[in-house]
Amino acid sequence: MPPEGTPAATATATAAPPREDLDTAGQRERRKRIIDATLALARKGGYDAVQMRAVAKKADVALGTLYRYFPSKVHLLVAGLVSQFERAGERIGKAQIPGDTSAERLMFVLDRNTEALQRAPLLTEAMVRAFMFADATAAAEVERVGRLLEDMFAHALGVEDPDDRQRDTFHLIADVWMANLVAWVTHRASATEVQKRLSVAVDLLIKD
Repeated sequence: MPPEGTPAATATATAAPPREDLDTAGQRERRKRIIDATLALARKGGYDAVQMRAVAKKADVALGTLYRYFPSKVHLLVAGLVSQFERAGERIGKAQIPGDTSAERLMFVLDRNTEALQRAPLLTEAMVRAFMFADATAAAEVERVGRLLEDMFAHALGVEDPDDRQRDTFHLIADVWMANLVAWVTHRASATEVQKRLSVAVDLLIKD
């Protein structure tokens, strides 16, 4: 197996099967184990703690197997972000969203997600850093992140099938949110400032 981060290692990994092609229980369980190991390492040590050999050891898989699933730590961490938003989406989907206006309901969803991420700053820094630098090998995961956020926003607004304008609005809000998460993890904005900026964006873009 080529050293971590080398072009040869990445080339080997680009043949990794998409998640939807993992049609056996063993493959799905192995993938989950890998992602859980990635999140555990990042939660304790941040971005630098996520090394391919360390993930393989913690997940109890061969290094070659890990590379077949994920080409790099960036891919791993973006997949980890997907898993976090999947869990958040499940919780939001079961919740009664409070608020008298669409903007208030959307801010509730944003605040819940932001607070959850801020409770694990090293993990959040690692996942956001990976998301911002993800390349084409993680395109499916990046797209999945966007769709999960879109679904949560639509649920907050009571929209079952967003139209193109609504989707564009959701994308803008997600972009503002991600930019402010970057500002938070790089200590350029406080949690209070992030919340204020999101509130301004939502008030401008979401009208009842």
